[in-house]
Amino acid sequence: MADPPALGVRDEGDLGRREAELREARRANLAAMRARGADPFAETRYDVTAHAADLVRRYAGLAHDAAEPPPDAVAIAGRLAAVRKMGKGAIFADVWDRTGRIQIYVRKDALGDEPFALFDLLDLGDIVGLTGTMFRSKTGELTLRATSFTVLAKSLVPLPDKWHGLHDVEKRYRRRYVDLITSDHVREIFLVRAKIVAEMRRFCDERDFIECETPTMLHVAGGAAARPFRTHHNALDIDLDLRIATELNLKRLIVGGLERVYEIGRIFRNEGIDTTHNPEFTMLELYAAYWSVHEMMEFNEELFAHLVQAVKGSYELSYGDKLLSFARPFKRIAYFDALARWGDLDRATLLDPAGAQRVLTGLQLPPSQTHGQALDKIFERIVEPHLVDPTFVYDYPVLISPLAKRKQGDPDLVDRYELFGANVELSNAFTELNDPADQRARFEAQIAERKRGNDEIPPPDWDFVQALEYGMPPTAGIGIGVDRLVMLLTNQQSIREVILFPLQRPIG
Repeated sequence: MADPPALGVRDEGDLGRREAELREARRANLAAMRARGADPFAETRYDVTAHAADLVRRYAGLAHDAAEPPPDAVAIAGRLAAVRKMGKGAIFADVWDRTGRIQIYVRKDALGDEPFALFDLLDLGDIVGLTGTMFRSKTGELTLRATSFTVLAKSLVPLPDKWHGLHDVEKRYRRRYVDLITSDHVREIFLVRAKIVAEMRRFCDERDFIECETPTMLHVAGGAAARPFRTHHNALDIDLDLRIATELNLKRLIVGGLERVYEIGRIFRNEGIDTTHNPEFTMLELYAAYWSVHEMMEFNEELFAHLVQAVKGSYELSYGDKLLSFARPFKRIAYFDALARWGDLDRATLLDPAGAQRVLTGLQLPPSQTHGQALDKIFERIVEPHLVDPTFVYDYPVLISPLAKRKQGDPDLVDRYELFGANVELSNAFTELNDPADQRARFEAQIAERKRGNDEIPPPDWDFVQALEYGMPPTAGIGIGVDRLVMLLTNQQSIREVILFPLQRPIG
């Protein structure tokens, strides 16, 4: 569907005389409407019986030379655009609603002198409701012949047109409401996003997972290595953290016997902003008792293949200049095998802290605060550029996986994988650590890291250790970044294109 046609003049910047005149003219039209007893802001509802796309389908077989119009009247509502006056007594225009565009035809002899004069006071961007019958114009375009109309809201600011509109991305994000009005492409992104989230929820529900809600404000923000946002609760006079993950509370529910739980929720991390990171983002976290990472990998693969099929109609999609296939099975490679294949690096060197720092130096990367951060930087530089098609990377080292269960027979590794596609991480999963003694020891190691100055390591949540002491069954968990998945399925290169209101600096 094409973008809406021109709706006004340029937006933003110092208001020139022309734009100031247009604003004043709109206010004058509002005053004239009120003088005629038609205050657009007095309306409280309008009974819409049809939308543009519905009418296109319903009257697909209507011939342009039909002797009589269909007898059933319809009522539509939307934003007025592209008015075309055909003389003193007739007007063609377009009305845009949430489903698309429909042409309208207004005649003085059908409406009456006073309503027609009121219609002439409308400006582009005003919101109107119209009733009438459908016909095809001489050019064959489906059109509503209006028999009555109501002004439902007045647009007092001229909207940008597609030539002089919101090309500045900062202005687009800051005034997303204008971006949505003037760009059908932007609206489509967020309609697809809603479909993806609904499909994820339906997929989980059909497999007997229970959707849960866990707190956003926590005494201790745990479950990930990230710096939290801190706030203060006045009544209790205590500091609280905004959550950096839902993991620990969802696993408490596994301890409580719910067995299969998930949450699609907002996560807050006090970190930088770039094309794949926003401080506030959406995550699906899901946990299944009696599963290992292997069952979760199958679940993950099935979910992603289903979502791509649901959105794209096939298992292939384009992302930038890349063509990805989500046909099952996905590719699989072990963590250290990937580093050996693409970086000629051996496991022993990488598991040695000094060796990992030497590799960083050889890659001309700055030194890291911790051994784990060094490995993350090495993997990002060496391996991620090769992970285009969906690929499971598994058998991660324990030193970067503080909540994952150790791999049987190899205590340096854990039962964990990450799914990559288009060179970015799409999901992270592992067999959960359920040994309270092991969890306590890893938390104590985190305390040592914090004492060395790494404030991105969260303080321990000792109550979670106590929960594990009541007994948690073998469990697998997964975290999926919803925003990055939407980026992939809508072919967007920036996370801010798929978040309705991304974080920005205040003006001034």
